[in-house]
Amino acid sequence: MPHLTMQRQSRSVSDDVTDLELYGRLSGDETEAQAALAHLYRRYAQRIYTYCRKILGDNMTAEDLLQEAFVKLFDSGKQGRPIENFPAYLLTIARNLCLSHRARNTKATVPVEDFHLTARDVPYDQKELLQLIHAALELLPEDYREAFVLREYNGLSYNEIAEVIGESLDVVKVRIFRAKKKLRDVLAPYLNDLNDHA
Repeated sequence: MPHLTMQRQSRSVSDDVTDLELYGRLSGDETEAQAALAHLYRRYAQRIYTYCRKILGDNMTAEDLLQEAFVKLFDSGKQGRPIENFPAYLLTIARNLCLSHRARNTKATVPVEDFHLTARDVPYDQKELLQLIHAALELLPEDYREAFVLREYNGLSYNEIAEVIGESLDVVKVRIFRAKKKLRDVLAPYLNDLNDHA
């Protein structure tokens, strides 16, 4: 099993090596595999953490699932399992872990203090808006929230989202459209109030 506190490991892998080349190196000798995994971790850890955090609403669980996703990635690479789209593959691992966690913990709650974590050093009005956006995200149906997070926080294309969640392109477009509409509806009273006091 790989050791995943990788941020400070030496950068023995060139930055221009592709994700798929790095993934291929996971089946090499231990030193090469660890260096490749560390490089992939640096490239994708924040994106995977953000996805898990937005889907589950819990920082500790997101951190645990981030580590677990990279362990699964390492195991998959060791076995030489072929893949074509690395970001989609890694997000699919993270998604499956989130779905499994949610199924095991159907009554999980989101601590209120978690809403403050992305709102540091921000003016009060913006901080309040960030908190409202986080709360509004929690109100979205799970499938809408997932599609929205993959698009807005992870920057995936509609086609990549369809690949990750295993749905058609039309379904993805509808979910994102409805997520945005619902978020606008939830946030509209606050935004109107903000405009009235501007």
